[in-house]
Amino acid sequence: MTAHHVVPPEHGALGRAYARVRRAWRRVFAGGETELAPTRSDVGVLARSTPVFFVTGLGKSGTRWLTRILDSHPEVLCRGEGRFFSAGWMRADLDPANESALPSSLYYALTHSEHLRLWIERSVWSRDGDPKEHLNALMRLATEYFLTAELSKTGKRLVGDKSPLLDEEFMREVGAVYPGARVIHIIRDGRDRTISSMHRGWRRASQGFLHRLSPEELARGKALREGRPEPTGAFTEEWLRLAARHWRLLVGRAAEDGPALLGSDYTEVRYEDLLVRPNEEVERLLGFLGVDTDQRLVEHCVSSASFEKLSRGRQRGQEDPSSFYRKGVAGDWRNYFTEEDRHVFKEEAGELLIRLGYEEDGGW
Repeated sequence: MTAHHVVPPEHGALGRAYARVRRAWRRVFAGGETELAPTRSDVGVLARSTPVFFVTGLGKSGTRWLTRILDSHPEVLCRGEGRFFSAGWMRADLDPANESALPSSLYYALTHSEHLRLWIERSVWSRDGDPKEHLNALMRLATEYFLTAELSKTGKRLVGDKSPLLDEEFMREVGAVYPGARVIHIIRDGRDRTISSMHRGWRRASQGFLHRLSPEELARGKALREGRPEPTGAFTEEWLRLAARHWRLLVGRAAEDGPALLGSDYTEVRYEDLLVRPNEEVERLLGFLGVDTDQRLVEHCVSSASFEKLSRGRQRGQEDPSSFYRKGVAGDWRNYFTEEDRHVFKEEAGELLIRLGYEEDGGW
């Protein structure tokens, strides 16, 4: 079994097994059995009955902000990060002292368990089937179990996990393992996301947390905070190239795979659009999830997760380098990028900026 090989579930077997298990969970969590709505096939049962959705995006693209917005709705439980998907992801810098840090995704844990693999291959109950199919079924059932167990405690209708893009396979995995789960992909201008990510690294380093910045990168951050920025800019060329390439590969792949593989169960929202027309975008996203879009509820969701509240009193644009919610604006990259930085980013990710509508051409 390979970690990145995702196999679509067998519709009949997985659909029937899932329906039976879900009925059992309902008896446990709700104190009684509620029949699933009749559908045309087992695939329909699998796809249409799930209350689960996922909020995804590259780190520092607004995923936490969007999660707070959705969680403020009376029908929606949304939090994270459960890190269910991304079968190839294992934390490279796990801190033994941090007992809350997940060592890997759930999918990685399942696909890399030697004892589980042997059990599946040898058990009288599973040895005649496809091990990869069994693992996908276990992944689906385990994810649904953990999420709906928490949902049952709230009285809400839907449950969403903030699932960051950790590799290029996220949409493919969701499509294969979790047909019918809705996905909201938040996208941010890669240049602003790069600025925010670098500030996050500097903040973590200054607060004594694990980080991956080199001594030179730390020195550039220190000089910037002290008002004496390096003439060559805030980034080393190596770091900027890696950040731009990371954005291009993960965001570009997700933006391609989402519509192609998930169809109407996939939608996107731009960080920048949430800034300039929050009510309109939040109403659209709530409609996508199928919950109440009354204007009073929309306004409640927007105001509950405003920058002023999340930052504990600052106005948007007022910077606090020590805060997770540092500044909350779009276009801040213009305050940091040198001409050389622009050149490097264009080389690595300029085409995606144009494809996503952030630039009309390479003349920026």
